[in-house]
Amino acid sequence: MTHPAAAPEYPEPPRYPQQPPPAPPVRPPAQPTPAQPSYPPSPAYPTHPQHPQAAPYAAPAPPVSAPAPPYVPPMPPLPPGAGPGSGPGGGDPHDPRHPHHISTDHGRIHLAAQQRRTDATAVGSLLLHLPNFLGSLFVVGLLSLFFGGLGFLVILLWLASGALIFHRPTESALARHVLRLRYPTPQERAKLEPVWREVTARAGVDGRTYELWVEDSDHLNAVAAAGHIVGVTRFAMDRLPNGELAAVMAHELGHHVGGHAWAGLLGYWYALPGRLAWRLLRGVTTVMYKVSRAFSCFGIAFFGMAVMGLAYVTISSLYGLPLLILGVPYALAAVGRRAELRADQHAAALGFAPMLAAVLEKMHREEQQVQAALTLRNGGVPVAQSPLAKLLTSHPDHHTRLHHLQPYLAPPGH
Repeated sequence: MTHPAAAPEYPEPPRYPQQPPPAPPVRPPAQPTPAQPSYPPSPAYPTHPQHPQAAPYAAPAPPVSAPAPPYVPPMPPLPPGAGPGSGPGGGDPHDPRHPHHISTDHGRIHLAAQQRRTDATAVGSLLLHLPNFLGSLFVVGLLSLFFGGLGFLVILLWLASGALIFHRPTESALARHVLRLRYPTPQERAKLEPVWREVTARAGVDGRTYELWVEDSDHLNAVAAAGHIVGVTRFAMDRLPNGELAAVMAHELGHHVGGHAWAGLLGYWYALPGRLAWRLLRGVTTVMYKVSRAFSCFGIAFFGMAVMGLAYVTISSLYGLPLLILGVPYALAAVGRRAELRADQHAAALGFAPMLAAVLEKMHREEQQVQAALTLRNGGVPVAQSPLAKLLTSHPDHHTRLHHLQPYLAPPGH
């Protein structure tokens, strides 16, 4: 087999080191910005006052742990007539926003030189009690006959007993057992005494002369008795604003200052024997009348003749004094109504006229409620008061009292 001729072998060219591929052109690095030299902080200098056109100074915000409290707008004052107790459900009678709330923080107290007086009403009451006093003296004189030679001493002791109404222990017994009053508790005294100090400070009266008592009653009322007793009901103490309570207490102080309280009680005390004898006489005549009815017409006629004979002998021997006694209750009631108006004027002169008018309005509403209850109990027929019963009332009607307060309620200059 024939082979092709082999190619001539040539020597391999020399190997040279391989050159790396040309590198991309290298850009010169950016020259770094030279750092600003640091200087020490400049010292703090006092700032100049800002120009009015400059931005206002912003106060630093409060710390996060104590955020500023939210703004609470002040409560608006209560309008007149919308105070506590004026609407359904009542309210807090001691709210300082009440238009009849007064401040009891006073300064110096100036006492008047004349603490008490005896006005015309008190004198009239004493004079009208004179027939009752004479009738009682006659009764005591009859009783003294049973004591023989000591009868005159019995009369003297009865005459001197009138001084007991000014005796403090006797007054306390009277307040507790007759008027059904009690001493106030410490909490009640804390309510009453500041108001009483304000009333007596305006009147220039030493309030320590009198004693404050409380009646456990749910009605609006107060009482002035003897020489040193001023009592208010629990309702008046708890449900009235302090200005209206002050008006009530100023009214009772007017009875004391004018002499109405002691004059009325003194007259009642000396008329007591005659009253008891009159009640006994009425009881005896009632029994005699019932017995005489058992004897038909003859017995009734005999009883009538006996009564008329006794009345004639009494009137002729005592110069008509029994007839005066029959009219005394009506005259005393008229004087009592006048005393109430004078006590109202005393309270109004001390600056309590608006408060007293509000109290009278509340008392009038209470009377209307009682009248409505009586009408409902009577089958819807109104219970009318007889004219004689009206003459025996000891207090004026609501409209009369408000009419006499008008000069104190009118604005100045009117």
